Amino acid sequence: MIGGNVTEYSVIDKEGKITHYVWCNQTRRMVVQKAMTETVVIYSNGGQECERLSSLLKTLGGKFLEYKLGQHFTQRAFDKEFGKGAEYPQINIGFKHVGGLKETLQYLKDQGMFS
Repeated sequence: MIGGNVTEYSVIDKEGKITHYVWCNQTRRMVVQKAMTETVVIYSNGGQECERLSSLLKTLGGKFLEYKLGQHFTQRAFDKEFGKGAEYPQINIGFKHVGGLKETLQYLKDQGMFS
């Protein structure tokens, strides 16, 4: 992620597409952030990593759904879906299962969501 003091800008073009820009005072450069266009589904146990990912997605302007352990699914259902020992959170973007937090951060970086 970008270090130092940052200023965020969002621009909406004629077609309604949102482009996010971030100016970093420390590096003195502008970075373009792509807006999330697909719905993200987070399978959460309410832990700190789940909250961090939710905050990041809000910053990126993405739409996401958060399914919570004990409220929307059981641990048994989670294990059956993702395998025993799978870490929280588990993330789907669109119709694709991306994986855990680290895999999701790498995926978002590869998609140009941030640098």
